[in-house]
Amino acid sequence: MNEKLIRGIANRFLQFIARYSPGSRTLRVFFHRLRGVAVGKGVFIGTDTLIDTSHPHLVSIGNRVIIGIRCIIIAHFDNIDLDYAIKQKNTVSVRIEDDVFIGPGVIIMPNVKIGTGSVVMAGSVVTHSVPSHTMVQGNPAYPVARCEIPLGAKTPIWEFYRKLKKLH
Repeated sequence: MNEKLIRGIANRFLQFIARYSPGSRTLRVFFHRLRGVAVGKGVFIGTDTLIDTSHPHLVSIGNRVIIGIRCIIIAHFDNIDLDYAIKQKNTVSVRIEDDVFIGPGVIIMPNVKIGTGSVVMAGSVVTHSVPSHTMVQGNPAYPVARCEIPLGAKTPIWEFYRKLKKLH
């Protein structure tokens, strides 16, 4: 068998294990790192989250990121986005910066950056980059509020809501 085929089989096997294993801050993160996803410290990955199956190295996740259950992160479509990344001399298609909160069921499309301290509300589809400290929702996701503090595991929800500034 050729090396590319073996790597593809290994990626899919590790993806399957990562999706359903216990340990949202430990085992799941470990298996995604083995696959080639750049994952920072203190990251939470919810059950049944799918991170690009064949090119996990195109995804970068910062520190203290929370990814809800059943999220999908797509880093490429065939070779179109791979060619674009190579032309831009960019080795990452999806970049999730530090202190980002991604709600359950979110879909993140290729060539997207989610800025530091941003919040993506449940069920949203992110097709464009999200500025830092911005809350987005919908399909396609659009900005609805400015986040003055990150929504993290240690942030009291009442404090987060109190410091949220509506955009419209």
